[in-house]
Amino acid sequence: MRPLSTDDLRQRYLDFFRKNGHAVVPGASLIPENDPTVLFTTAGMHPLVPYLLGEPHPAGKRLTNVQRCIRTQDIDEVGDASHLTMFEMLGNWSLGDYFKEGAITLSFRFLTEELQIPVDMLAVTCFAEDSDAPRDEESFAIWKSLGIPEERIGFLPKEKNWWGPAGLTGPCGPDTEMFFWVGEGAPHGNPAQNEEDWMEIWNDVFMQYDKNADGTFTPLTQQNVDTGMGLERVAAVLQGVDNVYETDRMKPLLDLVKQLADFKGQFVAGEEEQTTIHPLKDMRIIVDHMKATTFMIADGVEPSNVDQGYVLRRLIRRAIRAARKLHIAHDGTFASTMASEVIKQYARAYPLLQSRASDIRTLLEREERQFGKTIAEGMLHFNRVTEKLQQTVIDGQTAFHLYDTYGFPIELTKELAQEKGLTVDETGFRKAFEEHQAKSRAGAEQKFKGGLQDHSAETTKLHTATHLLNAALRTVLGDHVSQKGSNITAERLRFDFNHPDKMTPEQIVEVEKIVNDAIRADLPIAYHITTVEGAKAEGAIGVFDDRYAGEVKVYVVGDEARGIFSKEICGGPHVSRTGMLGEFKIRKEESSSAGVRRIKAIVQGGPAEIETAGDA
Repeated sequence: MRPLSTDDLRQRYLDFFRKNGHAVVPGASLIPENDPTVLFTTAGMHPLVPYLLGEPHPAGKRLTNVQRCIRTQDIDEVGDASHLTMFEMLGNWSLGDYFKEGAITLSFRFLTEELQIPVDMLAVTCFAEDSDAPRDEESFAIWKSLGIPEERIGFLPKEKNWWGPAGLTGPCGPDTEMFFWVGEGAPHGNPAQNEEDWMEIWNDVFMQYDKNADGTFTPLTQQNVDTGMGLERVAAVLQGVDNVYETDRMKPLLDLVKQLADFKGQFVAGEEEQTTIHPLKDMRIIVDHMKATTFMIADGVEPSNVDQGYVLRRLIRRAIRAARKLHIAHDGTFASTMASEVIKQYARAYPLLQSRASDIRTLLEREERQFGKTIAEGMLHFNRVTEKLQQTVIDGQTAFHLYDTYGFPIELTKELAQEKGLTVDETGFRKAFEEHQAKSRAGAEQKFKGGLQDHSAETTKLHTATHLLNAALRTVLGDHVSQKGSNITAERLRFDFNHPDKMTPEQIVEVEKIVNDAIRADLPIAYHITTVEGAKAEGAIGVFDDRYAGEVKVYVVGDEARGIFSKEICGGPHVSRTGMLGEFKIRKEESSSAGVRRIKAIVQGGPAEIETAGDA
């Protein structure tokens, strides 16, 4: 195996797939564009869903990229050898081009030829049959023909070797996963037999079915391949270390935490569990969370009490609480110091980090000081509660209130209680915590039930309406207006744009009139493919950042006969004529953040069945 650096591995992956006919496309922001169904980009396929559903991609049918991702469902696992909140995913896609044999062969060649991983260190799993789909004998046969011994191939059920659909309906199918040996002694078995000895490093998903509303599965006309390889995990394999925190880009972050904690000890195998004496897990939590928060802020997230901002605030506060346990000073400079090291390590691959460095540090310093005040307020509340206590036990609901309102982890409450000769009802705390989680999950399921990028008739109408709204705002308020964010559900659109002042009622009425006049004119909508430079030259508007490279789609509303109403780069989809939208109505105009306004609007009426815009 070649001991590649993280940066070399990232580049080698892209180069390999470029040589094999794939266009290298930029990774997207951590904040999904025009997608209310998830808070963060969770996989490389996420920004490509329109193309997996049949939209033609400007770069063709074979794509590859590196995508930064956020996943918070495993947050309690962070601190072990492999789980991360923010990670980089290497991916390659076939949009109706090659399928199982092509995908598996490319994966095998990259692992064994390009990275020179010995075959006997690898194992794979395939989908075991169920009532919906047959056993994936095809993938099994392909792996076997490439030289993977039969005893290294396991079959696992749908919960392990099946992807999707993301919502109640949509594209889905079996997958085959690749694993590297991390057990003791000579490699043996496969993940279906001795799972703990194998670490997953790559996943090839074969989107060959469409799940219907009645629960049945229909073969897809366009069969796609979606793959994902964890950069940090493979870097650990190639660099001969047993955890992702010892890889070349993450180890300097861990070393900085040790320096701040004035830690002079040594860690040995098995100490992950001994966090009270040897706080390795707390150190890793700081590394992971500060890396994640730095990237999140760079992509425009700010701490708040809802949605992405809530997750960001939670991660920052968890990192600060871990610093407190390590006796690291956290009075305003700790988080920004960690962020500076993250920027130093990753700015070469992600220049956005350097360009946003000042904003990142300022925001983290402010949040750290604010959390210090919150902790102080929590201490006052804690003291008031204990002074009135009639028994020696702090009840679970009070302990949860300290956690939920003031950020006190149960460990801190127990520590403070012990100093006063008190105990905490941990069972009651867990019950209150679980009830809170159940409510949050129910809300999230309701909010995100549509699945990834719900391209229903209603969302397609609203997506189109944002183009009309953007053009109308520029007409009424000025050419300085540009999109700063967009979120669309089946019920409404939300559009953020830069403007220093609150819109007047007269301006809102004028914007509505311009949009509705364009709808009544029943203007045609079509797209053409051009380069970024070509789009700029023809006056198309859009956010021309590093998400676009090579060719882009430009959607044009209007024609030469009646004039061009709007010209904007976008992935789609859109309706084919403005008359399909119905009536446009602004429900609310408000501040989003400093210098950014937010409009919430709806469309009413219009046909239930729509046609989508095609190539001009």
